[in-house]
Amino acid sequence: MKWTDVQEIAVQLTDAYPDADPAKVNFVDLMNWVMALPEFDDDPKHCGERILEGIQQAWIDELA
Repeated sequence: MKWTDVQEIAVQLTDAYPDADPAKVNFVDLMNWVMALPEFDDDPKHCGERILEGIQQAWIDELA
């Protein structure tokens, strides 16, 4: 899974952190949580604020 797999990352974050409120997760924690996902395999240098915003929004949408 790569940074661009925003929807799949959101699904896995929902499973991995069921009690987390994605709207309140800061981007440093979000980046670390994504990199800790078992299927994630991408370079941290490929991540930026725009990607993290997309992941956060997809995670919020996943819970809606």
